[in-house]
Amino acid sequence: MEMDGIIVVLLLILVAPPSTAAVVVPATVFREYIGAEFNDVKFSDVPINPNVEEFHFLLSFAIDFDSSRRCFTNGVFNVFWDSYNLSPSAVAAIKKNHSNVRVGVSLGGDSVGDSGFVYFKPSSIASWVSNAERSLTKLINTFKLDGIDIDYEHFESDPNTFAECIGQLIRRLKKKGVISFASIAPFDDTEVQAHYLALWKRYGHLIDYVNFQFYAYDKTTTVHQFIKHFKAQSSNYEGGRILASLASDDTGGLLPKHGFFKACRRLRTDKLLHGIFIWSADDSQAHGFRYEKKAQALLQSPNYHS
Repeated sequence: MEMDGIIVVLLLILVAPPSTAAVVVPATVFREYIGAEFNDVKFSDVPINPNVEEFHFLLSFAIDFDSSRRCFTNGVFNVFWDSYNLSPSAVAAIKKNHSNVRVGVSLGGDSVGDSGFVYFKPSSIASWVSNAERSLTKLINTFKLDGIDIDYEHFESDPNTFAECIGQLIRRLKKKGVISFASIAPFDDTEVQAHYLALWKRYGHLIDYVNFQFYAYDKTTTVHQFIKHFKAQSSNYEGGRILASLASDDTGGLLPKHGFFKACRRLRTDKLLHGIFIWSADDSQAHGFRYEKKAQALLQSPNYHS
């Protein structure tokens, strides 16, 4: 290469914008939603297996809603999880004591107290993204968080608007180094899927995990049906890291007593198991976090049988 060419290449490298590509993610991850039900559960209550590559707590939830005025706030997010027990100092302590722990915040959720459903309700794409970037950057920096999870389940916007708002937000936060991971939490509902698949089609390259809510299926789900559902959603979110999931209150999906962990072993054999997530620590506390222990043991050992 001639000298002029070398100079041009060096200049391009120097002026190139920061990459928006996701950081390298672990081969397997365990994730746990926490704090939505105000059951006084603490990070330190949850068993953390040091041999699991990464363990993610997802604070539930931050919502762009003002409870005093009972109105949605167009991307200005406020804390709606148990921040007394799950405080900035608690986040710092659990991350200091466990090198494999990361903490993120989940946005949206199903409902907000007695105010009804949480709606994705932007005034415009530009205003929502600007407000969300500013308010979440402040919240994430205050709590020293690592990422965000998108869990809107009700919509007063079209799929295109949702895709652009969420996609642009993730891109901005990653580009500026505010977050290191982003995930989405859809389930098998026509309206929900329309919105999340529009987001995936345009911005899937920025999304590190798909926390698909397999527990939204009927609790009579069999191992065969679960694997069929898993493969169908892997096809929908092609190229994504789809996580297996269960609800620890046994209200839906493939229950552990009906073969959840057996199904996970089959997925691992087929090299499809990227991780497991549980909803939620608040419910698990009453049962001694039995499913968290089994899930992490399975993820850490190829020979584990529950």
